[in-house]
Amino acid sequence: MLRVAVWGTGNMGAASIRSATAFPGLRLSGVITSSEEKAGRDAATFAELDADTGVTASTDVDTVLAGCDAVAYMASGDMRPEEAIADIERCLRAGRHVVTPSLYSLYDPRSAPPEWVDRLTKAAEEGAATLLVSGVDPGWGNDALAVIAAGLCTRIRSIHCQEIFDYSTYDQPHAVKVLCGFGGSMDETPMMLLPSVPTMVWGGNIRLIGRGLGLEIDEIGEEVERLPLTESVDTVMGPFEKGTQGAFWLKVIGKSGGRERIVIDHITRIHPSCAPDWPQPDQGVGDHRVIVDGDPQLTIVSRADVSGGTRADGGNTIAANRLLGAIDWLAAQKPGIYDGLDVPLHPPLAPDVEAQRWA
Repeated sequence: MLRVAVWGTGNMGAASIRSATAFPGLRLSGVITSSEEKAGRDAATFAELDADTGVTASTDVDTVLAGCDAVAYMASGDMRPEEAIADIERCLRAGRHVVTPSLYSLYDPRSAPPEWVDRLTKAAEEGAATLLVSGVDPGWGNDALAVIAAGLCTRIRSIHCQEIFDYSTYDQPHAVKVLCGFGGSMDETPMMLLPSVPTMVWGGNIRLIGRGLGLEIDEIGEEVERLPLTESVDTVMGPFEKGTQGAFWLKVIGKSGGRERIVIDHITRIHPSCAPDWPQPDQGVGDHRVIVDGDPQLTIVSRADVSGGTRADGGNTIAANRLLGAIDWLAAQKPGIYDGLDVPLHPPLAPDVEAQRWA
């Protein structure tokens, strides 16, 4: 039984706490928070579990690290990358395996900033530990799953990995309004859609898919289309006004030999009434798709729901489970950094441990 500490108590931290209390072969051993207000609270309060876990949140990083074998690092990294790198480096030097979705640039270590790779590789070697940076999107939904899907085809012309989501029930104002720009002026480009930012987030996945399928990606481009709301709408975050940004279709396009080969699409709207001619989820407020244009034409649709939660909560859960599920495999590997193609999508567990999944 491997002991896992969760670093962070936000959306991904809560999902990881919930999963770590039940994941086969793992035991929740600690929760790290930077908030004195949260310190001392049982982990169950962050994950809305019915019963206390007996594990309380702490600001004492060294004490929590001393009592675990691995860390699920779920603190934000997009706006504080240097701090996240330092935190992860600290865990690795302490001999703790780390899994995290927080550093987009490291989803493909081969194309990541060399100074980051060098720092983390040295820390992993010093601590005899391992690191996996992945998630769902970006993550397994647009790297490992795409490679698996392509393996079912004899010929491939192109692969599209799509996320189609309606954010009307996604109660995360900073991500929705500030990062994605919903409800903002059409004259201002939100952070997520600024030039080069989409490539920073999803470019690694495109390179991973190419490498997994023997394709050299020699160019990555971006296309963005935005549409305003034609009428004001109400959401869980309150009203969004007519004329403000209501939807965007983002494409990150990987080319080889001048041909579009691997495309990651995000078709995102603040309300289902916006952009009605664009692709819609098959069911509910969102789904992920891998579409292989080849022989055969293959489409795989995935969506996740958790009891009492939103489709976004389901997505967070499968992202957390992908990472938690890798820990046992990582613990048996040589020290270093691993990517989403190195780690099997379903790493093997002992039969008696695997059997614990059955409810």
